[in-house]
Amino acid sequence: MNDLLQPLNLPPHPFKITEHEGVYSLFDELRKRNIIITPEEWVRQHFVQYLIKQKGYPKTLIGLEGGLKLHGMQRRSDILVRNNKGEKVMLVECKAPSVNITQATFDQVARYNMVHKVPLLAVTNGLNHYYCKIDLINESYSFLQDLPEYIQISS
Repeated sequence: MNDLLQPLNLPPHPFKITEHEGVYSLFDELRKRNIIITPEEWVRQHFVQYLIKQKGYPKTLIGLEGGLKLHGMQRRSDILVRNNKGEKVMLVECKAPSVNITQATFDQVARYNMVHKVPLLAVTNGLNHYYCKIDLINESYSFLQDLPEYIQISS
């Protein structure tokens, strides 16, 4: 279990964790059900709490594991955030802490963004976090030092 629930470079959160026959689950506040904890899910849940508690993102505007169709194949984005108008504003790709963030990770989130067309991308493995502002018109991007608070991107 220690590898599964390893400390991350995100604020800790008092999740409701249960164990049944050696399988650990936590209560997902957004999906309102227990979710089996995998290393990637551990990162996703912590990042969601970071968005809500530290950056002021409303729970109701955060979607988890949404489906998307890319080149005729069904894919799943980890976290998709909308503004109060319902427009997609941020896409987050989560990896397990043991997975290094590489160019392939950025390529994956960029491919997903061909569908979503959001102005802000985040990539995290729970230990390292990268944020990019996307200029969809000029087809360019720039890295950000920190993730903007919701109030900064909500208009």
